[in-house]
Amino acid sequence: MSMILSASVVRVRDGLPLSASTDYEQSAGMQECRKYFKMLAKKLSQLPDRCTLKTGHYNINFISSLGVSYMMLCTENYPNVLAFCFLDELQKEFITTYNMMKTNTAVRPYCFIEFDNFIQRTKQRYNNTRSLSTKMNLADMQTEIKLRPPYQISLSELGSANGFSNLSAVEYKGTGKISAAPHQRLEPVTLPGIVSFVLSLLCGALNLIRGFHAIESLLQNEGEDFSYVIAFFLGTAACLYQCYLFVYYTGWRNAKSFLTFGLICLCNMYLYELRNLWQLFFHVTVGAFSTLQIRLRQPQGKSPDYNV
Repeated sequence: MSMILSASVVRVRDGLPLSASTDYEQSAGMQECRKYFKMLAKKLSQLPDRCTLKTGHYNINFISSLGVSYMMLCTENYPNVLAFCFLDELQKEFITTYNMMKTNTAVRPYCFIEFDNFIQRTKQRYNNTRSLSTKMNLADMQTEIKLRPPYQISLSELGSANGFSNLSAVEYKGTGKISAAPHQRLEPVTLPGIVSFVLSLLCGALNLIRGFHAIESLLQNEGEDFSYVIAFFLGTAACLYQCYLFVYYTGWRNAKSFLTFGLICLCNMYLYELRNLWQLFFHVTVGAFSTLQIRLRQPQGKSPDYNV
């Protein structure tokens, strides 16, 4: 028998479940599909806005819009056009009922659980095709699906139930390539962080300019020490690497920032004869300030397991 089994509304950016239908079936297949629901919820930001996952005797379909995703589980023989009409109806009702500001600022899972009443009523209508309104224009949805078919997610892309693998770049008609993010997302940039980034670039530029001047001096005077040139360019590399560490997440990020700051201090100690105290103080202070901002800008917390 073809039917819709369950549905849920999930926030895209972190997988927070906002509402869900009450499920009474506890079969092994349903339990397995709940695992796939969790996995999909954590990867919604990496996926196209219309997708289908085939899991044996069941299909999971979802659409995403305005930072919210509408997911549903149905039997494998349930008509595709009806599945996406169902999701489209959930989307329109949710957007009409709830302010998007509330969905963006929600902190508790299932804080819109009262939407379950609408999900259940709509699910009953779609499970009894005779009761569906004749005003529904299935032809429009059928045409849209043909022109922009849902992306078919494979289980290998999704990963295993116990550990998540990064999604490879996938081609989706109408959206181009979607690549898995190579770095974990960091917290939003603050004003002090922007200032530290700009100052690090400035210090790197100053070191680079002084390095080229040192090369000119070396070419004109053979007695000049080439190690000064190396110290200037190492200082430039250290400043630029601090900018990189501030923008992107890498392994051992804090340790790398401290080592980079140590390199900045060593370079300025070696260049003591070529710089006055104020210049040395400026470069070391900027290095310390950038190191602090790298330390403060931590990765965003992983979305908790909400038993979606």
